[in-house]
Amino acid sequence: MKSIGDTPAGRPLFATLVALLAFAGSHTTANAQEFYEGKRITIVTGGTSGAGLDAYVRLISRHYQRHIPGQPTIIVQNMPGAGSYTAAEYIEVQAPKDGTALGSVFPGAIMAPLLDEKKPRFDPTKFNYLGTAETGPRICLSFHTSKVKTYEDVLKNKLIVAASQAGGSSRDYALMANTLAKAQFQLISGYKGGADMLLAVERGEVEGLCAFDWSTIKAARPDWIRDKKINLLIQFGVKPDKELTALGVPDFNTHVPATDRLVADLIVAQQIFSRMFFVANAVPADRVKKLRDAFMKTMSDPAFLAEAIKQEMNIEPMDGAQVETVVRQMYASSPDVVTRAKKALEPPK
Repeated sequence: MKSIGDTPAGRPLFATLVALLAFAGSHTTANAQEFYEGKRITIVTGGTSGAGLDAYVRLISRHYQRHIPGQPTIIVQNMPGAGSYTAAEYIEVQAPKDGTALGSVFPGAIMAPLLDEKKPRFDPTKFNYLGTAETGPRICLSFHTSKVKTYEDVLKNKLIVAASQAGGSSRDYALMANTLAKAQFQLISGYKGGADMLLAVERGEVEGLCAFDWSTIKAARPDWIRDKKINLLIQFGVKPDKELTALGVPDFNTHVPATDRLVADLIVAQQIFSRMFFVANAVPADRVKKLRDAFMKTMSDPAFLAEAIKQEMNIEPMDGAQVETVVRQMYASSPDVVTRAKKALEPPK
């Protein structure tokens, strides 16, 4: 298998991911004996109640049931902690391995074993990924009360931003921007989840946020956009987002030296599976196939899409096999790129 940096000239990782996105959406029909009739599925999410990941999980769970053979009952269990490590470890170590326990965690929990010193009791390359609902952009923003109005301002002035624990994108992307693009994000770390960080901005505890999913802002705080309460500073993505580009939001890679773009690509690659679902490695293959097929059917379900539009949630699905490919390619990256990425995420001493 090629590592992310082995593709030809241009933006190696992004070229690979864009190619995968072009084929997203394919799936087959499961014909195996129905296992799920009369069963209950628990979806364990690493997000806090009311935040972006939680909202996606609950929306999907309301429609997923209809497409799983046997139509099992589905419940959602929040298990925040350690940047979603707690939930990811639970699925692999403690949860039932019969396909009745699904996980949905922040992509940082999948990335972190590669980029930090934690030694989790799970291997992200061995999870059975069922699919992801979104592959969209992330943004950094400042509240309207801040003197920082543009990304150029962040290069000259400090911006106090809320951040989660190590491994969370709100922390990692701000540190990456400081290291690779000479930004001056000042982190107030330790917030439990996205809902708390959104409130921190409104209460004036911080001036802004970094690496929040654009879809989360639109769904959770539409008034911020409608009433022009925020300044959109920079966007991060596998490719520039058309909507954000039309709004004049610059792409982060335009501020990164060419020599560091492979590093930025590796860190930003996690956005390809920002709303992913998975099961443990030991779940039988026929049940994994049923769950994968049902996930992709849910992604094209008119009732599901209508509710997603109503809630202003972006839906850009990718099937489980493709998510699996992305994760394995990330973990096959060259040691040099991984080492430099780790350094880019180190807090100042």
